[in-house]
Amino acid sequence: MDFITKESGIVYDFNKNHRPIKSVASGTTIEIETYDCFKNQIVSAEMALNELDWNEINPATGPIFVEGAIPGDVLKVKIEKLEIGKQGVMVVEPNQGVMGHRIAKMEAKMIPILNGKAMFNELEIPLNPMIGVIGVAPEGEGVNCGTPGPHGGNMDNKMIAEGATLYLPVFVEGALFGLGDLHAAMGDGEISVTGIEIPGKVTVTLEVLKNVKINHPMLENKEVITQIASAETLDKAVKLATEEMIDRIVEKTGLPLSEVTMLMSAAGQTEICQVVDPLVTARFVVPKWLLRQLNVELL
Repeated sequence: MDFITKESGIVYDFNKNHRPIKSVASGTTIEIETYDCFKNQIVSAEMALNELDWNEINPATGPIFVEGAIPGDVLKVKIEKLEIGKQGVMVVEPNQGVMGHRIAKMEAKMIPILNGKAMFNELEIPLNPMIGVIGVAPEGEGVNCGTPGPHGGNMDNKMIAEGATLYLPVFVEGALFGLGDLHAAMGDGEISVTGIEIPGKVTVTLEVLKNVKINHPMLENKEVITQIASAETLDKAVKLATEEMIDRIVEKTGLPLSEVTMLMSAAGQTEICQVVDPLVTARFVVPKWLLRQLNVELL
């Protein structure tokens, strides 16, 4: 199996002008090592946070050139395995996140990972390891790794976890795939701007899909299929994710828009991914039991 270390190459934006650090054939399984979102700079709660290099935030390992991928294709990313380190970190700072207007100073907290739990003081938090930043190069100008969009990026969607499959629209030749910003645990919203940030390794299988069209990232796991969308406000993100999903189901089933809308209101779920990045991210979730009854596949 192929392997890329975090030292092999990192980027701070998804950009068509980046030189690939590796080229792989469609169908390749590869293990990718990552820094945490602070590039492993925070080593203790006592560290002077003004010493951080803020130009080294949210690095993504990559990019990887996937042979055969051209604009209009879809890159299928199957997350085979997700391994996290032994210590994570969280941060709050003034004017950042939902509560930033009431935070007086920047603080960091180290979070050890012990016996399959994240230790917050004496509290044990269940782990839900996930990938915060994952995506491909956009068609136009580069997009900072801290910002989500149609290319993926900093979606901070806790469903992007081991066992899930993410689908990304391809905008440039080779897709130029990268990932980073792992979390040991994170709640929907990521209200403080950080989950439990942690380095780790992710094993993915990268496959190019032809004759499949998506406008924004989609994800599936054993139970559900989801449409992800990012926008300037949560209202806009919810509306975009919902409309994209409903339009897709109408197209695949031939059912009237009115009936699909009612079905989604009865059985679909609007959920928040994150509300703290330059664009916010939502997902619309459809259970696979419903798709089986409709006898339809969306991808």
